[in-house]
Amino acid sequence: MAKYIIKRIITAIITAFLVATLTFCIMNLVPGGPFLAEKAVTPQAQAAMEAKYGLDKPLSQQYITYMSGLVHGDFGLSLKKRGRTVAQIITTKFPVSGRLGGLAFLVAVIIGVPLGSIAAFNKGKLIDNILVVLSTAGIAIPSFLSSTLLMYVFSTKLGWLPSLGLKTASSYIMPVIALALYPTFYIARLMRSSMLDVIGQDYMRTARAKGVSTFMMIFKHAMRNAILPVVTYAGPLIASLMTGSFIIEKIFNIPGLGSEFVGGITSRDYPMIMGTTIFLAVFVIFMNVIVDIVYALVDPRIKLK
Repeated sequence: MAKYIIKRIITAIITAFLVATLTFCIMNLVPGGPFLAEKAVTPQAQAAMEAKYGLDKPLSQQYITYMSGLVHGDFGLSLKKRGRTVAQIITTKFPVSGRLGGLAFLVAVIIGVPLGSIAAFNKGKLIDNILVVLSTAGIAIPSFLSSTLLMYVFSTKLGWLPSLGLKTASSYIMPVIALALYPTFYIARLMRSSMLDVIGQDYMRTARAKGVSTFMMIFKHAMRNAILPVVTYAGPLIASLMTGSFIIEKIFNIPGLGSEFVGGITSRDYPMIMGTTIFLAVFVIFMNVIVDIVYALVDPRIKLK
C-alpha cells in the first residue's frame, strides 16, 4: 500500500507540472494582453504595468520565474485585483465553495445511492419507471433553469428562503439543491445499472433462496460491489463541486471560487487562471488517489500494485 501511494504521489506531481506548463503556454498563445481592456491606458502606462508584473520579459524567463514561485506555493499577484495574491484569493474563496460543494456531494450520495438501489430491486415496476423518468429529467435540466425555478417558487412566490448570499443556514438550501440535482440523479443511474449487474450474480440468487431480507441483500451483499462505479465518479465530482459552480454562484450571488475562475478568464488575469486551474487539477488528482485507496477498502479483492 505504501509503495503504491508513493508511486501515485510522484505521478500526481508530474501531472500537476504538465497541467501548469500546458496552461501557461495556452494562456500566452491567446492574442492580446491583460491590460488591453483597461480604460484610457496609454502605451507608456501599459508598458509600465507589463514591466511591473514581469510580462515584458521573454516567455521562457516568465515560465521559469512562475514555476520557481509555484514550487514555493506562490501563484503570483492578481493582475486585476491589485495588491492581492492569487493564493490569498483562493484561500478566501475556496472555503465558501467548499462548504457548498461538500453539502451538495453529501446530498447527492445520500439520495442517489438509495434511489438507484430501490430502482434496481424493483426493475420494471411502477417505482422503477418513475425513478428512471425523474433521473432522466434531473440529468437533462440545466443548473441555471433549476436555480431559477427554485428561486422563483421558494423565494419570490412563497418567501420561505433567502435568495442571495450564504448568511444563514436556510440560505444554503436552494444552491445546494441546484448544485446537487445533476449528480444525484447521475449517481442514481449509475447505481441502478451497477446494482442490476450485481443482482444477477450467483451469490445474490443464493441469498434470495435462503430467505435473506431485501434490506440485508442490498446493504450487506450487493452494495460493496455495486457502489464501485459511484466511488469512481465521486473523486472528480467532489473536486468539481467543491471548487465552485460559476452559474450557481452567479445566480445566488455567492462569493466563491467558481466566479473568480471565470472572472479571471474574461479579464485575462493570467496568474488567476493559472492558480485556479492548477488548484483544481491538484484537487482532482488528490481525490483520484483517495478513490483508488477507497477501492481496496470497499472491495478487498482489489489489490493495489
